[in-house]
Amino acid sequence: MRYLGLDVGSKTVGVAVSDPFGWTAQGVEIIPIDEELEEFGLDRLGELIAEYNVEALVLGLPKNMNNSIGPRAEASQKYGQLVIDRFDLPVFYQDERLTTVQAERMLIANDVSRKKRKKVIDKLAAVLILQNYLDAHPS
Repeated sequence: MRYLGLDVGSKTVGVAVSDPFGWTAQGVEIIPIDEELEEFGLDRLGELIAEYNVEALVLGLPKNMNNSIGPRAEASQKYGQLVIDRFDLPVFYQDERLTTVQAERMLIANDVSRKKRKKVIDKLAAVLILQNYLDAHPS
């Protein structure tokens, strides 16, 4: 089964895709969005779903450290519902606490400049979200 992993933010959605066996995650791209204008990048997401023959999506769920659901997690769930309504595909949620911090540390450890980090961090966070899901749910 092929999955698409999404790191949903207020301005971008980081996208990762699994290999056809559902074993590994690779970064794809960052889709610009605008929550205030209700521009969610669903047209581009649909193109990626078709291109990679995706059967399910994994969205990061940014829970609070006390495991409660805050505004960002609610926004991710709302995005997930938009995806379900539009594409009629299953959406699974993966706890993504600290994945962006982990991605940032990985990039810093590899001497990636701040300017370049900003361009790839959401995509790397999507990879971490999807890989964590794949590891927890082996095919």
